[in-house]
Amino acid sequence: MVPIQIDFRSHLPIYLQIMEQVGSQLAAGGLAPGDQLPTVRQLAADLRVNFNTVARAYRLLDEAGVISTQQGRGTYVLEPMPADKAAGMRAVTLMGMARSFVEDSARRNFGPDEVETAMATLIARWRKEGKPPADGED
Repeated sequence: MVPIQIDFRSHLPIYLQIMEQVGSQLAAGGLAPGDQLPTVRQLAADLRVNFNTVARAYRLLDEAGVISTQQGRGTYVLEPMPADKAAGMRAVTLMGMARSFVEDSARRNFGPDEVETAMATLIARWRKEGKPPADGED
């Protein structure tokens, strides 16, 4: 397993970053069925994040059928995810990112129309150029 790395400046919540990286490592072959993951406490200490953050990521991965936590034995990777579960995990990640963005926008006093216009502009540019606009490309 490649160590999980967290970007504390990212707008993506930490628990979603953990979930995404575990999923990516599974897809890339860095994790295989039967591999043991670090304990919640160990990963929280390694990442210097709250225990509950890692516990939330593990719980959601467990509910998605990606891992299995066995009391007293540890947390293990299950067989590869079926396509529908992988799609479900992607959808959860995307909704978490969108929710975080909308909440952050609201905290900064942007209204729904402003946010929708800005997003529509960026998405239109993405479609036209075939790649998402990078920072500073306004």
